[in-house]
Formats: sequence, C-alpha cells, structure tokens
Amino acid sequence: MKVRFAPSPTGLLQVGNARVALINWLMARKHGGTFLLRIDDTDRQRSEDRYVRAIETDLRWLGLVWDEHVHQSARMDRYDAAAERLREAGRLYPCYETAEELEAKRRLQTASGRPPVYDRAALQLSEAEKHRLADEEGRRPHWRFFLEPGTVRWQDAVRGEQSFQAGSLSDPVLIRADGRPLYTLTSVVDDIELGVTDVVRGEDHVANTAAQVQLFTALGGETPGFAHLPLLTDAEGRKLSKREGDLSLDGMRERQQIEPMALVSYLAKLGTPDPIDVAPDLESLAADFDIARFGRAAPKFDMDELLRLNARHLHTLSYAAVADRLAALGMPEAGSGFWETVRANLTRLDDARDWYAVCVGPTQPWIAEDDRDFLALAAERLPAEPFDAGTWDAWTGALKAETGRKGAKLFKPLRKALTGRDHGPELKGLLPLIGRERAAARLRGETA
Repeated sequence: MKVRFAPSPTGLLQVGNARVALINWLMARKHGGTFLLRIDDTDRQRSEDRYVRAIETDLRWLGLVWDEHVHQSARMDRYDAAAERLREAGRLYPCYETAEELEAKRRLQTASGRPPVYDRAALQLSEAEKHRLADEEGRRPHWRFFLEPGTVRWQDAVRGEQSFQAGSLSDPVLIRADGRPLYTLTSVVDDIELGVTDVVRGEDHVANTAAQVQLFTALGGETPGFAHLPLLTDAEGRKLSKREGDLSLDGMRERQQIEPMALVSYLAKLGTPDPIDVAPDLESLAADFDIARFGRAAPKFDMDELLRLNARHLHTLSYAAVADRLAALGMPEAGSGFWETVRANLTRLDDARDWYAVCVGPTQPWIAEDDRDFLALAAERLPAEPFDAGTWDAWTGALKAETGRKGAKLFKPLRKALTGRDHGPELKGLLPLIGRERAAARLRGETA
C-alpha cells in the first residue's frame, strides 16, 4: 500500500487538512505501507516556501513523519510528457474561449434549464479558425481532456459504489492557457509514476475522480482505490472557515495550546461511531484503524470537546514529559511537586502559569470581613517549616479543633486568602509550594 497527502503551499494547514493527512498516515501504518508527502506547488505565483516549511512543521508536530517527499514543481517534464501522449492519442484538445465567454455559456445553459457542461465547441473549429484565434487575436489555448461516453464506476471505501455518466461532466481542463498543468492531470501522473495504490481525500474531489478514472486508463496506469471523506463542519453544522486562524494547525499549537496527541486522537475517531478518548500513541491509533468505520455524514468539529480531551491528556502526563516546556513558558523552578499538584486543574499547559504565579507571588488575597479574625489566627498557628504533604491536614485539624469551624467555613476562607481564588488544586499540595512566609502574609491580608 502507498498513500499520499498532497497539500498546496498557498496557506497554512487547517484541521480538515490534518484529518486527511492523519487518516492517510494511519492507513499506511496499519497495512505496513508508505506515506508520501507530495507538495502540489505547480502554481508558482501562489506557492510560497514559508508554507512548505509550515506544512512540514505541522506534520512533524502531529507525529506524521513521511516516508517519501516530492515537489510537483520538480516534475514538470513528466506532466509535459503525459500531455503530449494524450494529444497524440486524440484525448487532449485545444480550446480558445476566454473565461468571460465560458461564463456566458454557463449562464445561458443554466437559464435554459440545462446543466452547465462544456459544449465542446472547440472540436468544431477549423484549422483556419484556430489560426485566426491564435495568430490574429493572440489567444493562447487551454487544453481539455476528452471524456469518452459511458458510465464511470468505482467502489469508494467510504461512499460505497459510485457512478457518473461521462456525458454529464465537462471535459476537464488539464492545462491552462499559460501552460500550467492542473491538479487533475498532475495528480494522476504522480499517482501512476510514484506507485500510489490508494487515494484518500475529501469528498469535494468526487467529481474529479470520475474524470481521473478515465485519465488513469488513457495514460496506461492502474486505477488506485478511492476513499472520499465528508468535509468537517463546525459545531453548528456550518462549513469551517479558513479565515478562522485558530483552526489552523499553527493556531492550534501556538494560540490554542492544544496537545498534538489530543488532536490526533480526536481527528482519528471523528466521523466514526467509535468513542473518542486520548490514545496513548499513534501506533495504537494505527492498530485500531479501519477506513470502513468512517461514515458519509459530515462530522462536526467541536472546539469545546477537543479542549476537554486536551485536559484529560494533560492530566495523564508525567513531569518528565513537560519539564522543558514548563521552563520555556517561564516556569524554571516548577518541579515535579508543582506539576503533580496542578495538572488535574489544567485545560491547556499554559494554564499552569496561573498556578505558578500563585505559588511564587505576588498574589492578592481574597478575604471576607467576617473571616479576618479566623485568618489572623490561622496565620499565627501556621507550623514551622519545612512544609510537607502532611502539613495541611495537621494545620487545618488544629484550626478545626480550636475554632469549631469545619467544611466550607473552614476551608473556603483559607483557599481564598492563600490563592485569591475560590477553586483550584488541592491546598495540601499548594501550601508547601507557597511557603510559610507568603502564606502568613496572605492570611493577614497582605499581597505576597
């Protein structure tokens, strides 16, 4: 098996792209196959090297390391050779209509209740008419692939049996007037020559597939298997907007602070009937992978659900797994005790900074007027350092016995004074991190 992920470097990868890349990668790993990263950069005006680097960074971040890597811009001679073979076989023909003329034809067809299918008027041009359009009017032709009549069929791994009447489709443009080969041609040439056996992509390519099935045959290649995945929507069922920067993988990583394993665990099961939970690693996701589990309904990408999954994942991470990242986030003295104390209260790793600030100060205590005397007494009764895991229970036990306070009346004022918050990690873990001097000051109402 050989699959490919084929992004165009004209922008940042979005979560929808990541889902397609992940499913291809898992499919290859499940079957001991090859994962090809193909950069579709034939559009040199819109393609940028910075986006190539961003694509590679995003895939590495997700753990989707490729086995092979090619750039279409380095294979232009292969597309030229394939186009020439199609011309010689009479399957590629020149068309001279302008974009405006084609649009006028489509409007007229639609207004007449007919499908907007190209009418093949170019095939009726005489050599003299072609000469006039090219030499006198200076028009450069675009080139269309002639679809043979009949039914195009394939068994889709997600959508089931698919069939199209070739006569209901426009002959696809394979080469633009500026000479640039288009996706329909370049993708087929690459799939044939690079040995791709299975094409897994979004359902927006279904119509392309109908034409490409004929193109595989015309170029003497073996048609691969196809699987067309429904496109992601937002939680309300609307199409995901590429303008939403936080839906880019860069946004997921930098702004949303999503853990890669949480994201791949979410995307690997989204659109299947399987329960979604954090997998221990990519290998376990690959072992459990089955393309037949993906349905035809559009899956809803829910950021709130992903954040809940992200939190569950963080809660399982060891200190060793996050130590360097905590330091990079400005918490150089956050040790294993800090991590074990706060991790169950985190949604994003960045949230740890709030609790680090509570531990190292300064923090404004939150003290109700009727709790002041109690908290002043609590400050006087603080045990001597060093504090340990048992200090909290010993201290609060003594306060309970002396004051008669218990439950929320005992613990809530202490939490608010020590942390400035009414909820958070267990204070038996926080108190040793805060230390006696800061704790006493906060209990007296001082910012410390």
